[in-house]
Amino acid sequence: MKLKQLEGLLGNLQQFSNPKVELEQYPTGPHIASRMLYTAENSFGDVGDRVVADFGCGCGTLGIAAALLGAEHVVGVDVDSQSLEIASANAEELEVELNLVQCDLGNLDFRGQIVDTVIMNPPFGTRKKGVDMEFLRVALAVASQAVYSLHKTSTREHVKRAALRDFNASSAEVLCELRYDVPHLYKFHKKKEVDIAVDLWRFVPRGA
Repeated sequence: MKLKQLEGLLGNLQQFSNPKVELEQYPTGPHIASRMLYTAENSFGDVGDRVVADFGCGCGTLGIAAALLGAEHVVGVDVDSQSLEIASANAEELEVELNLVQCDLGNLDFRGQIVDTVIMNPPFGTRKKGVDMEFLRVALAVASQAVYSLHKTSTREHVKRAALRDFNASSAEVLCELRYDVPHLYKFHKKKEVDIAVDLWRFVPRGA
């Protein structure tokens, strides 16, 4: 599938109708999602015929992109039941299969090497400090091949140090810097839209 075709399909997905500020629910736009998964597959072969988990899957954009690119099996994990309902409807609309799990990431119990690749757009940690690093810690404990994740560019050194020193990654590489459009979703947003510099990371767990 071509990048433009993937972006077009993702652009039709339903997004949060009533986003929850405490969960930092922002949609992953089709521009970023398509490039993230296309890079994972075409540069590294980490999606096709792989078991892929989408952590904090929200409305399912990243997981659906993985399924469209030929993942063998996709698991979407989110704590919010309303988001999972939207993800299920989105998957049905595009006729792809997502296995959706309602679970707080801290209570996730994947035993053994069943997940090859984790993809995620975690909360940035602006409402709940450290939640982005908790996502990364769990992802590196679960993935057997690679973790793809978006983090604010301003946290680059902190993310790299935590991954390599604390979370046992054997490598942590910024693949590209992207602009993440945060739409005006919440009352505390003063501007119509803000764009934030984010890094697309690829982490490799030790032993991969």
